[in-house]
Amino acid sequence: MAKLHRRNALLEQLSKTDRDAIAPHLSDFNFKLGQVFGEPDEDVRHICFVNHGIISAVSIMTTGETVEAYMVGFEGFTGVTAWLTPYRTSVRYVGQLAGNALRIEARRLRELSSDHPGLRNVLALYDASLQVELEQSAPCNALHRTEQRFAKWLLRAHDRAGGDTLFMRQEFLANMLGAQRTTVNEAAQSLASAGAITYSRGKVVITDRVILERAACECYAAAKGVADRRRASPAGET
Repeated sequence: MAKLHRRNALLEQLSKTDRDAIAPHLSDFNFKLGQVFGEPDEDVRHICFVNHGIISAVSIMTTGETVEAYMVGFEGFTGVTAWLTPYRTSVRYVGQLAGNALRIEARRLRELSSDHPGLRNVLALYDASLQVELEQSAPCNALHRTEQRFAKWLLRAHDRAGGDTLFMRQEFLANMLGAQRTTVNEAAQSLASAGAITYSRGKVVITDRVILERAACECYAAAKGVADRRRASPAGET
């Protein structure tokens, strides 16, 4: 039985009854930067509620090219649809920022969500907000400049990181954005010149979030608005 750290925002939303029901089935799971713990077309056997750190869900093309589909921090969980039905993932899960999560068997979470409406409501609201983010991804990648998408990506990472410093290699950033390393470097230098960040090999420091928000595409504010409304929604009986 894992002790609830009161860090994951979804677990914090649960009523005492629902927390007591799920707690015996949670176990601590530490993950490292770059650690892979799920590949496309694998059955989702475990779901991770992230306490701190970031996990990226990465789409992999037949050419081997990659792009981040979404990221998960303390606001959410991995596995998404697997809490509703047995599910084979279409993405690779990889540690983007080392951290800790509480892990539960997917089949057990399905059983618990069926018996506890408050838990089911919290999971469903997160699913809905993530769906909005996914629906934005295709037009965002097609219509917005790399610099705008990079700024959006940095803001999302900053929201979840718990600090202003992000340790990210250029190759990793390029893979997450589905862009060439030279293009990412140009975008980073532009944001640095604007005063939004400082950028050196393997490290990005957010120095002015307001400037970074102005540089980002509209997708960041839209998705954040949905997520904020979701967190403000009642989670069920307390």
